[in-house]
Amino acid sequence: MSKPPVHAFFVGRAVAEALYEQLESAATNAFSQLGKFDAEQRERLRQFTDRVVERANRAADEAMQTRTGTATTSTTIQDIHPAELQATIDELRAEVALVRSQLQRYRSSLP
Repeated sequence: MSKPPVHAFFVGRAVAEALYEQLESAATNAFSQLGKFDAEQRERLRQFTDRVVERANRAADEAMQTRTGTATTSTTIQDIHPAELQATIDELRAEVALVRSQLQRYRSSLP
């Protein structure tokens, strides 16, 4: 190229395109990792909820057995209505949010 301003324009354009590609790649990877993290957390929350409900059902069955002295049928997770399960999940999320905010407040009060 004989004209430096024209050459500078094309170099600048090539740099901008390369930076855009890098930014696009970084954003795609970040969103991918965020989606993966979200899916893992939802699965962990589901498993935790299942374990809690199972444990609560066992405790209730044991309490009923000792109270009545007879065996009762156990309640499985399929016997629980989806609305009840969603309510439990919402309550757990609210508790986690509360604990996080209190922890943040505690950390901000430290010297």
